[in-house]
Amino acid sequence: MNHPSPPASVEELMARASAIAGLRLGQLAQRWNIAVPLDLRREKGWVGQLLELALGASASSLAEPDFQQIGVELKTIPLNAAGRPRESTYVCTVPIQTEAVGQQWENSWVRRKLATVLWMPVEGDDALAIADRRIGNPLLWSPSPEEEALLRNDWEELMEMICLGQIESITASLGDVLQIRPKAASASVRGRAIGADGTLVLTNPRGFYLRSRFTAAILQRSYATGR
Repeated sequence: MNHPSPPASVEELMARASAIAGLRLGQLAQRWNIAVPLDLRREKGWVGQLLELALGASASSLAEPDFQQIGVELKTIPLNAAGRPRESTYVCTVPIQTEAVGQQWENSWVRRKLATVLWMPVEGDDALAIADRRIGNPLLWSPSPEEEALLRNDWEELMEMICLGQIESITASLGDVLQIRPKAASASVRGRAIGADGTLVLTNPRGFYLRSRFTAAILQRSYATGR
C-alpha cells in the first residue's frame, strides 16, 4: 500500500483518524507490512511512527506540527486498563544553549506544537500483546485560555532557570502541568548548555513533557462533553 499523502484539511485528517479507531496495532501494521516489536522499551516511538505513517504526517522531527499544512500535532497516548494515561507525554526538545535567551512563549516551540493536537489514545496495558492493543477514538484539542495560562507559567519559570544557568537544578518535580526531563538515547549523550557563570557546559539533552494528570483531565473533560 502506498503511503498516504498529507491530509489537506482538518476534516480529512479526522476522517482518517476515525477510520483506524478500533483497529488493533497489528492490523494497522499489517497494512504497511511493518513488523510489530515484541517490546516497546527499545522501540518507544514505534506506535507514534505507525500512526504518523497511517495518517500522512509530514513534519518528522522538525520544529513544526506533524501535519504542517493544517497546523495539527499528533500525540499518541497509551492508556492503562483503567483508561488513564500511563505516562507523561513528550512535546519537544528544550533549547538549552544561548538560543534560549530572549525566547518568548508566543513564539516558543512548545506553544506551536500544542496549538492544535490530535490525541490518539492506544491501549497500553502490559497484559496485552502489542499487536493486540486497540486504537481509540480520536480527539482534536486546543488549549483553553486556562490551560494555556498553566502551560505558559510553567514554560516561563523553567526557561528562566535555563537562562540563569540553573539547568542542573531542574528536576521532573518542577512544573504543575509541564515538566522538563532528560531526553536522549543514553546518558552518555551530551550537549552544550548555559552554565552558572554564563559559559557553556556539557549536560544531557532535555525534553518538555506534559504531566499525565494534565492529559488525563483533557481526555476526561473532552470525551465527557463530546468536544
